Amino acid sequence: MEFKFETAYNQEAITIMAKALRKTARKKRSRRSHVFGIMVILLALLLTLPLGDKEFVLDFRTIVTWLVAAVLFFTLIFEDRINGYVARKRMLPGLDKATVTFKEEGYHSETELGSSDFKYSTIMMLAETADYFVFVFSQNHAQVYDKKSITGGTVEAFREFIKNATGKDMQNI
Repeated sequence: MEFKFETAYNQEAITIMAKALRKTARKKRSRRSHVFGIMVILLALLLTLPLGDKEFVLDFRTIVTWLVAAVLFFTLIFEDRINGYVARKRMLPGLDKATVTFKEEGYHSETELGSSDFKYSTIMMLAETADYFVFVFSQNHAQVYDKKSITGGTVEAFREFIKNATGKDMQNI
């Protein structure tokens, strides 16, 4: 059986890839970062709010502390979009579209820059969203495949094929 995907590595796809990396390979580190970030935000608010008989003072330090807390909060909320944006800016021109063919022995990827062959054994984790399949290779590397562009079979058939080929379970993101 042969499956084929044509994926555009646009901002949406790269953001999904960043989210999948955060929820799979970077899960522990991400959780620690979020806990630390929330603690810093709470501490910033606690130190600047008037407690007890202390009077509220809006000075330069208070404003800077709140700005830092707001930036940290914004970063925690939009972490995947920010990581996706940075990753897309670092992407080489010509890698924004990929055509990938999956066969029993491995899969073949073609872009404007060239082509590559991959073995299923290099895949560390499999993830899936409503619109994409994501292959995680390490904490910093992944590939994403648009479900809407699949040919050669159904999404369900590909899901079973890739689970059998890799021996890994699919994680829903």
